[in-house]
Amino acid sequence: MNDRIRHVLDQMALLEEDLRIALEEQEASMLFEIKGKRVEFEQSIREAHRRLKTGFFRWLVAYRPQNLITGPIIYAMIVPLALVDLCVSFYQATCFPIYGVVRVRRGDYIVFDRQRLEYLNFIEKFHCTYCAYGTGVIAYIAEIVARTEEYFCPIKHARRMLGVHPRYKRFLDFGDAADYEKRLEAFRVGLGRIE
Repeated sequence: MNDRIRHVLDQMALLEEDLRIALEEQEASMLFEIKGKRVEFEQSIREAHRRLKTGFFRWLVAYRPQNLITGPIIYAMIVPLALVDLCVSFYQATCFPIYGVVRVRRGDYIVFDRQRLEYLNFIEKFHCTYCAYGTGVIAYIAEIVARTEEYFCPIKHARRMLGVHPRYKRFLDFGDAADYEKRLEAFRVGLGRIE
């Protein structure tokens, strides 16, 4: 990787950190606090949320019929999601310690906090729980696979690829064979020190 690209990547990392701090500051002004794993709103916000809640029967009448029709298809996806979650978790639990790779914390990716939103009725909260699990599992699996790729093959593709994981930008350039084994080992050692 040339110095210009490394410099741009370092600038991107600094900007990402600035963005993370700005988002945390914005959250602090949103009239809620995060206490451990719980989100707590001020009393006045909770009361305003309760007034905005749509009752179940009103929600059912106003709900889009196509969403009700496709609901069973959407919720049937819980089976393959749970199965792949179980398989990838087993893979990580058994193989990562052997490779010396720090394990991915599942709780960092699968977050259930929308149940604290008083303006959602119980069906909407159920939908949110399903979506939080689905998107969380996909992100969790993506990080496990990204660490696996970094361990075995930290080489960029020749063609541009959409949707790459954050680790990909530090991978070796396609065709850059200089000191490959030494640099591969550096990636592997680094995976044992992930914060």
